Amino acid sequence: MRHALSVDVEEWFQVGAFERVIDKADWDSRESRVEYNTDAVLALFAESGVKATFFTLGWVAARHPALIRRIVAAGHELASHGWAHQRVFTMRPEVFRADIDRARKALEDAGGLAITGYRAPSFSIDARTPWAHPILADAGYAYSSSVAPLRHDHYGWPEAPRYAFHPVAGSPLIEVPVTVATFGKRRIATGGGFFRLFPAALTSHAVRQVSAEGQPAVFYFHPWEIDPDQPRIAAAPIRSRLRHYSRLGAMAGKLRGLIRRHPWDRMDAVVAGLRNVTA
Repeated sequence: MRHALSVDVEEWFQVGAFERVIDKADWDSRESRVEYNTDAVLALFAESGVKATFFTLGWVAARHPALIRRIVAAGHELASHGWAHQRVFTMRPEVFRADIDRARKALEDAGGLAITGYRAPSFSIDARTPWAHPILADAGYAYSSSVAPLRHDHYGWPEAPRYAFHPVAGSPLIEVPVTVATFGKRRIATGGGFFRLFPAALTSHAVRQVSAEGQPAVFYFHPWEIDPDQPRIAAAPIRSRLRHYSRLGAMAGKLRGLIRRHPWDRMDAVVAGLRNVTA
């Protein structure tokens, strides 16, 4: 069984940890590091011989079209991460529709191919957004990976299924939640900052758990997480700074180890192989 390897492509300053201290109006004045960091991820994947899905902001695609072409040329899947990292539960339905349409156009213009996958910023499709999946289905997306089936201070939908399901009756759209590790009744996130901060064995444990249940794992991280030289934002709350900056220098090595231990593939290939998807 192959598991889904995914990258959420965004700038270091576009993360939820800094949303209250860095105004979106100032984004273009900040040092851009997304191209440098994503190229480093592409090199790491080439060295490891794996393909992945790059869930990319439309904002990034509009400013770095050559990077988008390099992702596609390397054989990876290009998918949407929305336009500018606005969480879905903060939008009205019509705003969400406009957001995904704008992002898809930028990605398709830059990449030269159809976009069929979507991931909400910060896994922000949850019980507050019953209209989000129908909008994605109406827009013709084949799959979404926008749900975190756990409770977290920034996001989460603990009542959601752990594994792939059809969120819209009569639609082929598949939602593939990000993988969590379970310990009794407790669920713990495993990708991104959790992978960076916690022992890598936790994520491997989660991969083995879902494999034993006949399911593929879904792992994610961000290009900025392998960049220990990125600027520091002293104005951010200490908790946000600890989450964002801790163990950046260790991330690339941990990724190489995880990739060696398990078989990985693009999200679209993993979705195509899914069986027994729940209603």
